Amino acid sequence: MFHILVVEDDQSLNKLICRVLDKNGYETVAAADGEEALKLLDETYIDLIITDLMMPHMDGYDLTRALRDSGYQLPILVVTAKDTFPDKAKGFKLGIDDYMVKPIDVNELLLRVEALLRRSRIIYEKKLEFEHVCLDYINLTATVDGRSQVLPQKEFQLLYKLLSFPNHTFTRQQIMDELWGYD
Repeated sequence: MFHILVVEDDQSLNKLICRVLDKNGYETVAAADGEEALKLLDETYIDLIITDLMMPHMDGYDLTRALRDSGYQLPILVVTAKDTFPDKAKGFKLGIDDYMVKPIDVNELLLRVEALLRRSRIIYEKKLEFEHVCLDYINLTATVDGRSQVLPQKEFQLLYKLLSFPNHTFTRQQIMDELWGYD
């Protein structure tokens, strides 16, 4: 089960986001500002952070900066009323992973959380598990039903790409461009 830290000073919105995430199978922890969030991170394992930008004591920008400076690589999703391009650019340059402008659609929030968790698990573990198949990116190994096989690099990359996005159709050109390059 994934653990999500919701950092939002608006208590009713914080409770709403936590309730929606809890109902969809996530474990949530709530914080009212960046300082409280940092304390909670020392005590609790967190997979993803959803944070506002405008908060008392420590805002979302400072929280993101502190996390990235400390080496935290967990995904950060910003949910804020700040909707200008400079606000978004500042956040992305500091290291946020995604940005939503209030008012938000909770169904879209769930989709973004799922996508961020999927990508972070794939990126950080360098392993991808799909049904009875496990792909180890570092060793270019595919394990099926307990039997391992080292694959040629391009074949492995193709399989990894396709299993990373199940039920998604890629054109031949998309695959060629990504795996073999434009030349």
